[in-house]
Amino acid sequence: MTAIGRTSTAPDVVDVVALGESMVTFLPSRPGRLADVPAFERAIGGAESNVACVLAAAGHSTRWAGRVGADGFGDHLVDAIGAYGVDVRAVRRDPARPTGIYFRTAGDRATDAHEVAYYRAGSAASAMSVDTMDLAAIRSGRVLHLSGITPALSADCLDLTRELTARRPGRPLVSFDVNHRPGLWRDAGHGHGPEVLLDLARGADLVFVGDDEARDAWGLGGPEAVRAALPEPELLVVKQGASGATAFHRTTGSGADEVTSVPALTVDVVAAVGAGDAFAAGFLSATLREKPVRERLRHGHLWAAAALTVPADLAAPPARGHADRLAALDDTAWGRLRLGPGWTQDVRGADEEVRTP
Repeated sequence: MTAIGRTSTAPDVVDVVALGESMVTFLPSRPGRLADVPAFERAIGGAESNVACVLAAAGHSTRWAGRVGADGFGDHLVDAIGAYGVDVRAVRRDPARPTGIYFRTAGDRATDAHEVAYYRAGSAASAMSVDTMDLAAIRSGRVLHLSGITPALSADCLDLTRELTARRPGRPLVSFDVNHRPGLWRDAGHGHGPEVLLDLARGADLVFVGDDEARDAWGLGGPEAVRAALPEPELLVVKQGASGATAFHRTTGSGADEVTSVPALTVDVVAAVGAGDAFAAGFLSATLREKPVRERLRHGHLWAAAALTVPADLAAPPARGHADRLAALDDTAWGRLRLGPGWTQDVRGADEEVRTP
């Protein structure tokens, strides 16, 4: 895989820069339909900033680049994300557009009862462009993490994402989480989402995509079919839900792929939110530490398990030594792991983490 490089366009280089829209999230005070919930608690949400926050909590230097309104919600986002230790100096404030917000129900997103109400049309983030963002700061990471949500927000956001995924000498390693959101593209009017996302993914060095979204967006069935459609990235990770994840790593010289599959963990799920972002963050953390691909996948699963065992979108990742011990288990012990709420605080050792259902 291409070495994780350092750019010279900005003086303070960080491990990861994440660019994308963050929104204020309103979480229900009790289960039920949005029409019936009497009160909500405020939190933050955003695929890219989630990755930056979790990586910062794990000790990596991170920067979030985005655009928020010159309003109280924008203040809250900048303060809350900065409180994780994320550098927010590349965030731009827009006096003419609001910060996006959304409301969601407490139910599992996989059920028909789940509701999400977005209020993001015309948001400050939709005005991100090549001209309104600090490209030097955005390119000042060892890794630049992007997602397919940003290009759906506006034609300017699409142009910005195309600029950042263009293959040029000296660019940082570009990580791209496909994050296909059909609803956003349905109202976009500046391109056919599946085609745009496939084109952008081809420009990245590292791509994350779920096999379910690859099937829905591109009609592809199975990791091998996804790799055939995306031969350009040096590392492609296909997430297969409860089955695990498969990585295709093009080795230097031969041009052939090394294919690595790691089964998912057994997890006592509290809330099925935030796992995809946590998986990407765990994989990137292990990538920054130059771990083998199998361990990168295992760290992805472990960080996803941290998110799955708490009610909020963001969860503190396991301590580095704790995660390293679990990632180093043999295949039999890995297959016997069962992780539930509070497991990230259990740092007694790998053997005591091995539990049967």
